[in-house]
Amino acid sequence: MSVPKSHKISIQEHMAINVCPGPIRPIKQISDFFPRFHDFPAMVLPKRDPPIQSCDPLEPAEEQKDRDEEREVERERDKESDIEAEGDSYDSDDATYLGTLEFSLLFDQENNALNCSVHRAKGLKPMDSNGLADPYVKLHLLPGASKANKLRTKTLRNTLNPVWNETLTYYGITEADMAQKTLRLCVCDMDRLGRNEFIGETRVPLKKLTAGQTKNYNICLERQQLTKLTTNTERGMALYEEEAVACVDRGRVLVSLCYSVQRGALLVGIVRCAHLAAMDSNGYSDPFVKIVLRPDTGKKSKYKTSVKKKTLNPEFNEEFVYEIPHEELAKKTLEISVWDYDLGMSNDFIGGIQLGIDAKGERLRHWFECLKHKDKKVECWHTLTNDNPDVSD
Repeated sequence: MSVPKSHKISIQEHMAINVCPGPIRPIKQISDFFPRFHDFPAMVLPKRDPPIQSCDPLEPAEEQKDRDEEREVERERDKESDIEAEGDSYDSDDATYLGTLEFSLLFDQENNALNCSVHRAKGLKPMDSNGLADPYVKLHLLPGASKANKLRTKTLRNTLNPVWNETLTYYGITEADMAQKTLRLCVCDMDRLGRNEFIGETRVPLKKLTAGQTKNYNICLERQQLTKLTTNTERGMALYEEEAVACVDRGRVLVSLCYSVQRGALLVGIVRCAHLAAMDSNGYSDPFVKIVLRPDTGKKSKYKTSVKKKTLNPEFNEEFVYEIPHEELAKKTLEISVWDYDLGMSNDFIGGIQLGIDAKGERLRHWFECLKHKDKKVECWHTLTNDNPDVSD
């Protein structure tokens, strides 16, 4: 396009030349050709005669006005789309979708067990450089020591839509636990070279469950929640339930009692322990159980289970026999204590219980049921206490 030398073009006109075919026409705003930019202040052009309206019958003044209005509406629409795009691209934890988790819960009141079936997750947040993740699910019962009640699924590689279909079981769960505790389900990304990464979590108060009825969940994952418990004003530190150690609950033991008339003996079964207190620096214990029938002190009155390494939820399934007439059981006391095995050092006491006529509550009821119903195995969970029965190693 050539411009006569006799006609000088100002810099404002040069920056606003309409390059469409036809005569050179200045435009008022550069944003007409750059709709994604915000409006700039109108350029101040040299004062000139008003433009002559086109008399072309194909382009009357009314059509020109309509076209200008359509262009203005389109420009406003572009501005709104730009604002929405800005909001979508804003990278923050509040605006990030973490995915959903499908699972079901069942409280088996008869066996004091809480079953959590982890089914699948969908649309998890990518955590690795390949745009995928290596997800697994870990469970905690809150409040409580994390390692004592932690369960986890297997890890699935390179997927954002994992399917586990695993059932994880908490043993020794009482009605009191169901009324007070909350189950935390946390989805994490396994990292072989570094620390595992948090993806999202959800929490379910167990009081919402009905015994014997399976409840299904399909919940959107949320960011990690740290619930403040207490504040230490002397040190100026806040304690959180994620880091708190359960000092009250030292664990539980599942005991079975049965008096066999045919054998003339008391059969004591140590089935399992759950949620034991950690005694070693690695956050676990090496537990075993001692049994003593008092007031006897001979070797025949003492038994020990095997040692289970590095666990807070050991399963023993061991049975011990005390040959004793039934009528003498009313005078006896059965002491059960749980210990942490330490090689070359004295073993650490974790907790213990006593069953007998001097016991109270559930322990007395368990002992009475054994005496009353011969040849019937009676199982019961008992909470360990800090009272050391002073059993010699």
